[in-house]
Amino acid sequence: MSDPSKATPEPEPFRVPDGDLDDLASTLAKTMAEVRQHGIILDRLGSEPVSTPQPTADTSAAGATGGDKADAPASVFILALGGEAYAVELAALSDWVNYLFLPVYGREISTTRPWCDQWHEHPEAVARLHALWLAWQQLTDAEAGLSGPSTWHRDHLDQALVHLRAPDGPFAACTTSPTRPNHRVLATPAPELTGGTR
Repeated sequence: MSDPSKATPEPEPFRVPDGDLDDLASTLAKTMAEVRQHGIILDRLGSEPVSTPQPTADTSAAGATGGDKADAPASVFILALGGEAYAVELAALSDWVNYLFLPVYGREISTTRPWCDQWHEHPEAVARLHALWLAWQQLTDAEAGLSGPSTWHRDHLDQALVHLRAPDGPFAACTTSPTRPNHRVLATPAPELTGGTR
């Protein structure tokens, strides 16, 4: 029999070094954003009709020429969403922008590279950042292969940064100096109203 008084002492609690906490926080934020995105996709899949209509003579010809758009998948682009779906997508995008994109790619603010902390109020910035995020999700997936991240940087990130941070881009009237925060959405041209006759 073993003596209970000579039991092995409790192991010391595991402590994560402070330097690794930022990496863990970034990984957690990325995982949470991916879980939200998967939830949105599952919600979309759950709302789609289960049965597919059988083609008839009239619809098979239209489908062959691409005329039948009812069966096409809904767009995942944020500007095509509305209401609650837009809000959920914007929240997930915000997590990615704030916890991954800006800490890594948020270069110094200057007159030649403006930025706006209220980027979510600039429709063009939301559109460009969302497209960048969608490409990031696809090209950083293991199925994208080893060159996926390089492709994302070259084909997506570099181009998006050129347009977002341009002196005449969506943040042209916003912060150009970190010591003087500013936010203003520039006016856009009014859409032309087309009349039936000239």
